[in-house]
Amino acid sequence: MARDGLDFSEAKRPAAFRLCKVSGYMTELLEIRADDPKLHVLFIPGNPGIVAFYKDFVESLYEFLGGHASVTAIGHVSHTKKNCERGRLFSLEEQILHKVDFIIQELENLEVPILLVGHSIGSYMANDVFRRSSEKVTYCIGLYPFLAVNSQSWWQSIIGKIVESQVLSVALSCIAASLGSLPSSAYRLILTNSVGSSWSAAAVEATCSHLVQYQVVRNILFLAMTEFRKLAETPDWKFMREKREKIAFLFGVDDHWGPLQMHKEISKQVPGISLSIEKAHPHTFCFTEDGSSCVAKHVARLIQNQVLHSGQ
Repeated sequence: MARDGLDFSEAKRPAAFRLCKVSGYMTELLEIRADDPKLHVLFIPGNPGIVAFYKDFVESLYEFLGGHASVTAIGHVSHTKKNCERGRLFSLEEQILHKVDFIIQELENLEVPILLVGHSIGSYMANDVFRRSSEKVTYCIGLYPFLAVNSQSWWQSIIGKIVESQVLSVALSCIAASLGSLPSSAYRLILTNSVGSSWSAAAVEATCSHLVQYQVVRNILFLAMTEFRKLAETPDWKFMREKREKIAFLFGVDDHWGPLQMHKEISKQVPGISLSIEKAHPHTFCFTEDGSSCVAKHVARLIQNQVLHSGQ
């Protein structure tokens, strides 16, 4: 990889979906394996934890790293197309343990550095996985990070009330499932002519295949409930200060999940940590090809500058 820039030559490769069992739970993976990897990037999605939403991002990241890194995106338990866990609901803590178990099960014998990248609540998960697996993980990057409840966000206040109500959560899950009874072409048409008009083909497909499943939406809302409860606590500043040279965050503008106030607070609590602001794309960057490419390029540059060239 060229030191003065990113080498994209002959690095394009399609991401492949794979199912595997992690601690007995069926897990969706999206991965690209390098022929001679110098490192392994493990990506943890936000909520929904559906890896199909990140297909363009994973492929762009692999390309921007010049094919020198294997990239794996791991989905959340029961955010899967099929109801493999028979309706069981999984909390934030259980989803974090699932990622720790994956590292032990699948990446234990790797001889290259492991890097964690997380989006939204996946940033919190990645940071906590890093805390629990510091001997295995080299670096951690949080994208548009959801690290604490934003008391100034009316939208979070509304979501918090919804997810705390079992009646409302079940009702919303049933409504989503009812949309799944429509012909797929009709649902796709409605989506692409409304909220998904600017979305990538990957984002549209992920929505049509997963977000019309009762158990997926039910688990999304249950995970959100446990997120709000846990993230009412103060972030672990002590750990971030101890690992400040191995943690980086990318914030967006006008993002209530990762507000710029949190950017300022991290800067105050953990001086010297790597912080950036991306102004062109929203929290849901992965819903468009341009957003996926732009954020992937930022991550690749961070990895190149902070890890590959520093010899970590």
